[in-house]
Amino acid sequence: MNILTGKTALVTGASRGIGRASALALAQAGAKVLVHYASGATHAQNVVDEIRQAGGQAESIAADLSTTDGAHALATKVRERIVDRLDILVANAGSGLAKPLEDTTVEEFDRLFAINVRTPFFLVQQLLPVMGEGSSIVLISSLAAQAAVGTLIAYAASKGAVETMSLHLAALLGERGIRVNTVAPGIVPTDMSSFAKTQTGRNFALDIQALKRMAEPDDIAQAVAFLASDQARWITGEVLHVDGGAKL
Repeated sequence: MNILTGKTALVTGASRGIGRASALALAQAGAKVLVHYASGATHAQNVVDEIRQAGGQAESIAADLSTTDGAHALATKVRERIVDRLDILVANAGSGLAKPLEDTTVEEFDRLFAINVRTPFFLVQQLLPVMGEGSSIVLISSLAAQAAVGTLIAYAASKGAVETMSLHLAALLGERGIRVNTVAPGIVPTDMSSFAKTQTGRNFALDIQALKRMAEPDDIAQAVAFLASDQARWITGEVLHVDGGAKL
């Protein structure tokens, strides 16, 4: 269904994984999609090509979100590309780290929070002038924000911060008619979650899930597209767990 026709969306970290699937789902629903990438130019162009071949509109846009001014630089590029309005922001770009507490370095911790927390905060700040009544922001959290999973303590802390930020943004931006929600995936076999691609990871996922199959990126993307659409017009400040019933 073309429920997003006439809308413009930015998806960060959209060259692979959940970001790629989200960009495709939004385009399939009719949105024009800005496909952000940091270093995977070829992968991002493949996403753009796939959307265009299906009759949709898309273009790629590059920015290194690990740098201090990365979010500001991306926001500037976005504002130069769009006509006058950004309808959908999917802050998907993220960095992962599975490491024991004792071995985590300051540099690794800071990089996690730079990409996972600082980037969405300042992207929202810098893109507010081109967002307004009816716009939707979707942040990406994780099962790890609500449940102790392996050696993900630093990563989990960053995603916990994302969920808290989403709550405050929803309260702050509601008077402007802007909705803010979070999608919290469970274990999804992507490049950022190589553990989930192993037999050990698969067994662990299936053991903690009520639904006994491995997730696909599109399982998450469909939830993102729903929250971005007017079908979710009366939903804000929520964390939607899309995890196959994990840790029930």
